[in-house]
Amino acid sequence: MTEHVTTVVVGAGHAGLAASHFLSERSIDHLVIERGEVANSWRRERWDSFRLLTPNWQSRLPGLAYEGADPDGYLTAKEVTRFVERFAALSRAPVRTGTTVTSVRPAGDGYRVTTSRGEIGCRTLVIASGACNRPVVPPFGEAVPPSVEQLTPYDYRAPGRLPDGGVLVVGASATGVQLAAELRRSGRPVILSVGEHVRLPRTYRGRDVLWWMDASGVWDQRYDEIDDLTRARRLPSPQLAGTPERATLDLNALTSMGVELVGRWAAVRDGHALFSGGLRNVFSLADLKLERLLDTFDAWARTRDLEIGPPERLAPTGVPESARLRLDLRGGEIRTIVWATGFRPDYGWLDVPVLDGKGRLRHDGGVVDGPGLYALGLPVLRRRRSTFIHGIEADAREVIGHLAGYLAVRR
Repeated sequence: MTEHVTTVVVGAGHAGLAASHFLSERSIDHLVIERGEVANSWRRERWDSFRLLTPNWQSRLPGLAYEGADPDGYLTAKEVTRFVERFAALSRAPVRTGTTVTSVRPAGDGYRVTTSRGEIGCRTLVIASGACNRPVVPPFGEAVPPSVEQLTPYDYRAPGRLPDGGVLVVGASATGVQLAAELRRSGRPVILSVGEHVRLPRTYRGRDVLWWMDASGVWDQRYDEIDDLTRARRLPSPQLAGTPERATLDLNALTSMGVELVGRWAAVRDGHALFSGGLRNVFSLADLKLERLLDTFDAWARTRDLEIGPPERLAPTGVPESARLRLDLRGGEIRTIVWATGFRPDYGWLDVPVLDGKGRLRHDGGVVDGPGLYALGLPVLRRRRSTFIHGIEADAREVIGHLAGYLAVRR
C-alpha cells in the first residue's frame, strides 16, 4: 500500500534536517528519507584527516550551536557527524534511514516517491540530497595507463594506503591543496595540476578570514543580487585548510613544501598527460580577486571601531620558472592520480522534467521549476553562505516558508 504524507524530504544531512525542523515548526507532517544513516556523507565520504573549513564558532543549526572549548578550531568529520546527529535528536526529525529513493514521479496533485521500502505519496517534496554526490572525473581519465591507480576524494583515506611512488593531484580547490600537502608531508613526490582557483589566507588582520566574510556581509549577498549567478554557483571551494596552527595553504605554501605545480590537465595522448600553459595568467587572476576581496574587508573595517591589526597583503603567487607541459604516465614517476576535480549532484532518481541540459536543477532560490518541488543545500542557493552548515538556517526557513504558502494556496 502507498503511504501518504504532506511532504517528503530526500536526505538526512544538515540541509534535510533543517528542512524538517521548519516543517515541524509549521506543523506540516513529513518524512525524511535517507539512503544510509543520518549525516551519511560526513560519516562515509571523507578522508581520515578531514576537517571543516569553517571555524567551530560557525558550526550552528537551528537551536543548536557549538559549545566546546575550542571555538577557533575546526571540526573533524566524526565531530560533524555527532553534531548533526545531535541536531536530529533534538529536533525529533522523522528520519527513515536505510531507505533509497529510486524514483520520484508526478502523481495527481503531488508526487509518488518510490523507495527501496515501498511507495510514498506526497504533495510537496524537498530535495536535500546534496551537491556532492558524484565526483567529477574528465572523460580522458579512461586513457590513463592501467599501471597508474586512479582515486577520487571519496576513495582516498590516507597516504599509507596508496601505492609507493609519486602522486599527481588534479585540481587546486580546498580538497586538492589539502591532499597535495598531506601527501607531500608523507614524503611522496607530488605534482599538482592547477586550473581556476580561489585564493584566501587562513587569517587576515588577526581574525579568521571567514570571520571577515561573515562580519562584512560578503556571505550574506543574495542570489538575486549576483551579476553572474551561474558562474558564482560553479566557483571552486577556496584554498583553505582547518589546521590547529591556522596556517595559510595556498600555492606558495605548497611550492615551499616541494610540491611541483603544472597547468590544467587538458588531455592524454600516447600515455602522456598534456598540461595547458598560461599559469602566470591563472595565478594573476586569483591574486587579483584576492586583492579585491581584501579591499572590501578593509573598506568595511574603516567604518567600524574594531581592535584588529593593520591591513595586510599576500605575496603574489610564484610562477614556476619552467612548468612542464607533458608528463609520461608510463615511466613510473607517477603511480597514483587523485582527481580533486569537483563534484556534482545525482538526480538519476528524479523523473520530473526540472533539469537543464547539463543535469542541474532549474530553481529560483530553491523553488524548483516544478509545482511543489524545492531544494536545499546547493551552492549559492539563496546566499553565498548557502553550502556551509551555518548557512542553512536562513535558507531552510525561507524555502519552507514558500512551501507552506504553496500548500495554503492549494488548500
